[in-house]
Amino acid sequence: MVKETEPSIPERAFILQALKEGYRLDCRNKLEFRNIDIKLGREFGHAEVQLGSTRVFAKVSCEVTRPYEGRPTEGILVLNTEMSPMAVPSLEPGRPSEDEVLASRIIEKALKRSNAIDTEGLCIVAGEKVWTIRIDIHFLDHDGNVVDAACIAALTALSHFRRPDVTVAGTDVTIHSLKSRNPVPLSIHHMPICVTFAFFDNGNLFVVDPLHREEQVREGDMTLTINKHREICAISKAGGIPLELETIVECSQIAALKVKDITALIQAALDRDAQERKFGTVS
Repeated sequence: MVKETEPSIPERAFILQALKEGYRLDCRNKLEFRNIDIKLGREFGHAEVQLGSTRVFAKVSCEVTRPYEGRPTEGILVLNTEMSPMAVPSLEPGRPSEDEVLASRIIEKALKRSNAIDTEGLCIVAGEKVWTIRIDIHFLDHDGNVVDAACIAALTALSHFRRPDVTVAGTDVTIHSLKSRNPVPLSIHHMPICVTFAFFDNGNLFVVDPLHREEQVREGDMTLTINKHREICAISKAGGIPLELETIVECSQIAALKVKDITALIQAALDRDAQERKFGTVS
């Protein structure tokens, strides 16, 4: 297997100088996202997102479990990530990479701390039975910014997912099959979208949606999680150079505009899928 190589000194100098002159390796401007392609599967809760050459697949499933003792009337949200050496040649099998761990933490924080999912609506019998919603995220190709791609995939899959309907009569709980009753969508309060920035030149220069090569030479990064209502749900910054308050404010304003566009893309994909299912043309 061919191992990934770090950029050489001339490569680093070339990338940094090009960025200072307003050029990026893929000819984008510094505030431009790569093309986002969203595909929904035949089964509910399956979504594949391609962000440039970065590709992520998300699958949502559910099962009935006991609730946590401290939260007897709330369902459970579980996130699992997997990044294989097929996506990152330098990755050692069986050991999660830093990118995978960071992406998992940021997305879990975005979904749980912002109360994006109505977990109380997942309660079947208080203290006894609740729905556990599991999100499995598979990183298929890594060409930078896996956090944003995974976030879009997870939110799209959650919005697309349908759970079985349930009837409760006293202590009897009946879970209906998808064929006998229409499945039920999850109640989603809002969509917290991640927008990642990479910083260069002591923080004087930054770009949106960094490529993997740009990530290798960056001096720091920051992920802002915002919804379309311009509410900041989380800010994640794992080390790197310190940032001025003015820079963070500027990035938040840029991210808010990007989130509005991304949310519209997700909704368009969901609407398109709903129309195809209505007319029986889902491929």
